[in-house]
Amino acid sequence: MTGIMMLSKKSTIRAVNGRSVSAITSSVLGKSQPEHQLQQKRTILGLIPAVDKRLYRMAKGVMPAISKTEQIALGCGTIGFDRDIFGGSPSLQKLVDTYDPKLSKEEQDYMDNQVNTLCSLLNDHEVSLNRDFSKEAWDYMRDERFFAMKIPKEWGGLEFSTHAVSQVLAKLATHCFDANATVAVPNSLGPGELLVRYGTQDQKEYFLPRLADGTLIPCFGLTGPHSGSDATSLIESDCVVQERNGELGVVASFKKRYITLAPVAGVIGLGLNLSDPDGLLKGTGEGGFTVALLERDHEGLRMGPRHMPLNAAFMNGTVEGEDVWIPMSNILGGQERCGYGWHMFVECLAEGRGVSLPAGSAGAARGVATGVGAYSRIRKQFRVPIAEFGGIQEAIALSASDGVMTIAGTDLMNAIVDNHEAPMVISSIMKQNCTERGRRIVERGMDIAAGSAICRGDKNYLGNAYMSLPIAITVEGANIMTRSFQIIGQGLTRCHPHMLELINSLQMPQSQEDEAVKIFTKQFYKVTGHGLTNFGQSITRGLGATVSTATRSKTAYKNGDKLLDYHEKQLLRLCANFALTADLCFTLGGRLKFEELLMGRLADALGAIFLGYSTLHHYTRRRGIAGLEDVTEHAMLRLEKEAQDALLEASDNFPGVLGGVASTVMKLGCFPLGNLTRPYKEPGDELTKEVSRMITTPSELREFFCEGVYFAPEGQMHQITDLNRALPICYEADKIASVLRREKRQPTTEEANKIAEADALRDALIQVDVYDNLTDKESQPEYTRPALVGTEERLAALSRKTFSDAA
Repeated sequence: MTGIMMLSKKSTIRAVNGRSVSAITSSVLGKSQPEHQLQQKRTILGLIPAVDKRLYRMAKGVMPAISKTEQIALGCGTIGFDRDIFGGSPSLQKLVDTYDPKLSKEEQDYMDNQVNTLCSLLNDHEVSLNRDFSKEAWDYMRDERFFAMKIPKEWGGLEFSTHAVSQVLAKLATHCFDANATVAVPNSLGPGELLVRYGTQDQKEYFLPRLADGTLIPCFGLTGPHSGSDATSLIESDCVVQERNGELGVVASFKKRYITLAPVAGVIGLGLNLSDPDGLLKGTGEGGFTVALLERDHEGLRMGPRHMPLNAAFMNGTVEGEDVWIPMSNILGGQERCGYGWHMFVECLAEGRGVSLPAGSAGAARGVATGVGAYSRIRKQFRVPIAEFGGIQEAIALSASDGVMTIAGTDLMNAIVDNHEAPMVISSIMKQNCTERGRRIVERGMDIAAGSAICRGDKNYLGNAYMSLPIAITVEGANIMTRSFQIIGQGLTRCHPHMLELINSLQMPQSQEDEAVKIFTKQFYKVTGHGLTNFGQSITRGLGATVSTATRSKTAYKNGDKLLDYHEKQLLRLCANFALTADLCFTLGGRLKFEELLMGRLADALGAIFLGYSTLHHYTRRRGIAGLEDVTEHAMLRLEKEAQDALLEASDNFPGVLGGVASTVMKLGCFPLGNLTRPYKEPGDELTKEVSRMITTPSELREFFCEGVYFAPEGQMHQITDLNRALPICYEADKIASVLRREKRQPTTEEANKIAEADALRDALIQVDVYDNLTDKESQPEYTRPALVGTEERLAALSRKTFSDAA
């Protein structure tokens, strides 16, 4: 990421011939000449080309050079709806017309059969204790192509859509997060997908059929001990081009860690930093990030040692080697793809970050709404279901609206990728936002389920998810780094409608300066016009949003058309605010990359806006579900408040020597009437109670959240399944009891039986697992717990052994 300063580093704007740059620019823009004459004569300052060149050189001087990796990142992937947001005027209708995530019949059958069967083979608690799946489960995943969902059918794979892969991962997450992680890796960074896109014909013919039928389980090795979230560093992952016995190859030394599936993988895609000091490549390929394909028995390769990520059981470990000889035929894509690794990696990363990880959070959202929603109605304290307690209602409603945001964002992201797009900025937004919201959802579920959520065992459906979600927070770019640097750092340069060309002009060599100045001048005008347009739209839309919010009734959202119309207008206002703020960020020049507090706040605003559009897109597709208006309203109110607060904090703390000026402009544009033009508030209590009621009672909204949740067959103990089946019985019994109290009468036989059935279910479902012996050592016949041994020793020294002994 890089930034650019349009003027001087000094805090004041330099004057030219007695007038400021901004004043002269305004006078030029305000001339009433014909447009073609203006295009021929104008320069940035309206004077002479020499001044354009001087300003160009000033801007070039304050902007740091863009590294090769940054250039690759800026050129990889695609831009689409993210650019529309940065432009200030995105279209909801365009989203609806372009993206429609859906499963084919074949994909839905796979969800209903193979995915359910795999879940039935997995006992989540046993998996966590054994730190592994059974061989039966591993074989089933291999035989049913769980590791080959994205591999084309011509190579033996399933060739499923991205949406189908996401739905499979989400369903697995409702039952066993370790299965979710295990299936995710081969279907994102595999390296199956890299082979399909970039492999040589020989590599495809050898590896893809073996990956498809499960003979080889894949993994991808990138992160090293000193890399962390900076995967570009590739420290301790070096290889040098050499020739041995007439064969060209590389000698590599590497240390990788945190590599999912490495302990059981049959092939690894290994990220290396290639150098060619002797020029042996001879123009075919180049130095830089390169991917090698190594099988498990490759000489010098060490794979097998495991990490233990919290309580998770999925395979994760190290990959190491010193002076390992790798023939050029093992370089992914062959010699011509040497140095091409970042192109491969960045374009495929969108799927891992933007699809696989959010799918786990979507599964968590559905699982918590289903399980905890039922539990809170079944569980009673003070003879009242805890679902009637205000604190519980607040937590459930927040989890439900976070859930619909996550599900909506996941659906839209899946459709974007299935539209052959690879949006790097949106994938970062999805990763950071959805994993964070997923963590909060599960945390609230833990708070509500309380003791039943902390006692491990077959009845606990939350504990392992609670311990797994922090892993999702850290992998593929830690959320702190993603939020405070990557989203806005890349977004400002990649997604701004005019900035990339301007930045590229500043990177042009001295020999092309005249052409660079022309491009710079043209783009400067566009950037200035963009900022002025969004300043005006911020004011007009802000005033309109203030009036429409003040005059809107609390139940207006019940009309779906009005709900869509109102919230789209609020998002348009926020988009103009965000776009204006993004333009103001360029006053920071190269300092922008160090202003992570500002970038974090803007990432919050951008994430809320994107999820807002996702939520409206989702509502448009799924409307007709009773109660969907309520949870959509709850979600949209929260997202609008989040975006507003993030922009306000940014305006209060805008950094830099021109920070005071930028802050003033931002406040005038975003909040022209101060507090009056900050109208967004958290959802009211009545709406919160209504959303909670529908999650904790039989309803169409609850059924929506139950979609994609694994339910066990009849007769098989499975806590979420049992809670879901007991809910309508307990709810009906509570209604009967309420009638009896109101009518002051005794129950009929049928009513008494219904109440007794509900009481029995309640008693069974609130129980937690208990163990006579918790460890193998405890199960030994002669074993006594050390604390009890100490008690016996101390009692032995006393004359009075028990209270009942005579004094």
